[in-house]
Amino acid sequence: MLDYDQYRSLRLVRHDDGVLEIVMTCRPGQKLPTADDRTHYEMTEVWRTLDADPAMKVAVIRGEGRGFSAGGDASLVEAMADDFHVRARVWREAKDLVYNMINCNKPIVSAMHGPAAGAGLVCGVLADVSIATRDAKLVDAHTRLGVAAGDHAAVIWPLLCGMAKAKYYLMLCEPLTGEEAERIGLISLVVDDEAALQARAFEVARKLATGSQTAIRWTKYALNNWLRQAGPAFDASLALEFMGFAGPDVKEGVAALREKRAPRFDDRDPF
Repeated sequence: MLDYDQYRSLRLVRHDDGVLEIVMTCRPGQKLPTADDRTHYEMTEVWRTLDADPAMKVAVIRGEGRGFSAGGDASLVEAMADDFHVRARVWREAKDLVYNMINCNKPIVSAMHGPAAGAGLVCGVLADVSIATRDAKLVDAHTRLGVAAGDHAAVIWPLLCGMAKAKYYLMLCEPLTGEEAERIGLISLVVDDEAALQARAFEVARKLATGSQTAIRWTKYALNNWLRQAGPAFDASLALEFMGFAGPDVKEGVAALREKRAPRFDDRDPF
């Protein structure tokens, strides 16, 4: 487990009121946070760090720059496609990210603005209270990349917004605004703009921090048994996603991403 001073990609601020602020930072020259090797690892571990700190009662996770998260770094995706050992390591981290959030005793609040994709979207949607601006753009981009929608999607989207909506948005890789995400039940709350977003997120966090900690944490634990029951579906989705990283479609997906064009996948029946 990492100590606070070991985090390099995430900026962690321990507020006096028991709120841990987790900021997904932009690397030099970037306008949005992206998940490279180190960031992906730290996003997995930060929930265990939070859980172990008796002074911190709740977390707020947000992104800096123009959005919440731009998703995985293209070089990491290429390394996963080319190297079995990288693929195996990131598979383990992706699994741990979801289960560490589910099993974290302390409540988590997400504050999403601008684009929200990739590992950042995992944290945004899996948060116990998820908040977004009306014009935020949430998208699970797995199928556009050429891999199955693994990560968090199978464990929670059908529970939050129903199977019909989950299939539509995940299979077609359709983006949702924050307003639409709130309307269908995918997130908890929607606010007008970024200023209102941070104010509302910290308002919710401080209310959680001043409540009965046993009551709040045990309520979270009990409710998250719905997600634990979906563990087999999640494990299967993640295995299928990472099987896809060894296939041909992901190479075209990465090329299309780099060239900013629509992917042209092989139309042959793989079965």
